[in-house]
Amino acid sequence: MDFASIRLKEFIRTHENLKHAIAGAGAGVVSSIVVVPLDVVKTRLQNQGRVQPGDPIYRGTVGTLSRIWNEEGIRGLYRGLGPTIFGYLPTWAIYFTVYDYCKAHWGRKYEGSGHEWLIHIFSAMTAGATSTSLTNPVWVIKTRFMTQNDKTPYHYNNTIDAFRTIAKKEGIRGFYKGMGSSLIGVSHVAVQFPLYEKLKSWFAQHQATSGNTGILLASALSKMAASTATYPHEVIRTRLQNQTVKPFKYKGIRSAFKIILEEEGYRGFYKGIPTNLLRTVPSSALTILTYEVIVHRLDALKNS
Repeated sequence: MDFASIRLKEFIRTHENLKHAIAGAGAGVVSSIVVVPLDVVKTRLQNQGRVQPGDPIYRGTVGTLSRIWNEEGIRGLYRGLGPTIFGYLPTWAIYFTVYDYCKAHWGRKYEGSGHEWLIHIFSAMTAGATSTSLTNPVWVIKTRFMTQNDKTPYHYNNTIDAFRTIAKKEGIRGFYKGMGSSLIGVSHVAVQFPLYEKLKSWFAQHQATSGNTGILLASALSKMAASTATYPHEVIRTRLQNQTVKPFKYKGIRSAFKIILEEEGYRGFYKGIPTNLLRTVPSSALTILTYEVIVHRLDALKNS
């Protein structure tokens, strides 16, 4: 074993939480690269309100993919890849680190209480709120990149240019548009991760679905249930994040909810959900599987 491997092994032993940060960051990057085109499609469908004359019209997953490909090429399908990777690195690193720390801390404190499911819920909500609060500016930029075209009032050349432009024109508040809706979205992980833990445990007891297969099934099913239950907050968040020209159409979460309901009906809150499920289920499965594999490898390195 070379000197670098020895130092890495000692570092991992000393900094246990770093293991989860490395695994979470790696998992986020792998999954984000794979599903970026679907993320672009989903975001454009979410952002499409009542269509005005001259506005591009996006219809369904295949229709939107086709239109972007024909009008913008491969670059259009990968708009926002930079901030997506830049955002997922800290988001998943923070999330998994806080989640595993809280789960271990509260698990020791309330060991044998019979409330393990509550521990998973509070751990997921704490981790979700922490990562969302710290990384919201990156997700505002990602959403803007994915929706920008010749008709949008904003156009950024790259991530740095977006940071500078938003800071100059909108100030610090510009980076936190949609923050309230994002925090409401914490309920998403409160559904997903406790359900994931339950399903993973259940599948582990059945030999036919043990190991990586059980992890993939548990993550896919839990993600599908959580995404469907909490999807409206994503539509509202996208609309709020993309507002740059005053007076704003949506004044806040309640205003956005009321206007979308009046103009588009309940279907407006579920625009892009087929694409979202097509994107998030394999993305979540790949993220969690990659995370579990990296943690297992780092544990093996630490104990070798």
